[in-house]
Amino acid sequence: MECGAELQNYLGSPRFRIYTSDQVTGIELGGALKNVFALAAGASDGLGLGDNAKAALVTRALAELVRLGKAMGGEAQTFYGLSGAGDLVATCFSQHSRNWQVGNRLGRGEPLAQITKSMQMVAEGIPTTRSAYECARKLNIDTPIIDQVYTMIYEGKKPAQALEELLRRDQKAESR
Repeated sequence: MECGAELQNYLGSPRFRIYTSDQVTGIELGGALKNVFALAAGASDGLGLGDNAKAALVTRALAELVRLGKAMGGEAQTFYGLSGAGDLVATCFSQHSRNWQVGNRLGRGEPLAQITKSMQMVAEGIPTTRSAYECARKLNIDTPIIDQVYTMIYEGKKPAQALEELLRRDQKAESR
């Protein structure tokens, strides 16, 4: 943390605020998993579902991120900070996000192969989806959004069908 504090003082300014943390695992997981949820948020937008639907999706994505992230060694508090909730919101609501763009195009009906072939950059959420899905299975963690993104990316499920399956899940309290 001493080095982090030095960098914070050196690089920080009134227009660039820097926070330090020793929670490397949680920060790395938040930075990776947000891309999977951005694929879902983009698909939601591509389907034309609106801001309220996307807000609900992103809120549930945060709950899923915390569940899986804690099981993988991150601390819950980390996921509620900038590298969890902050990155999640920015990536899921920004049209500049590569992962949001892929999801949006999927939601509008474009095939994944066509989307990736046309891209100049990598959408990290595509390979991260497989890793997150496999980790959740191994750790026996409930990840309905990751599961549906996985089926869209790797099994060719239509985004509208994936959304329908998310919504058909059993009703339960939000805390679960």
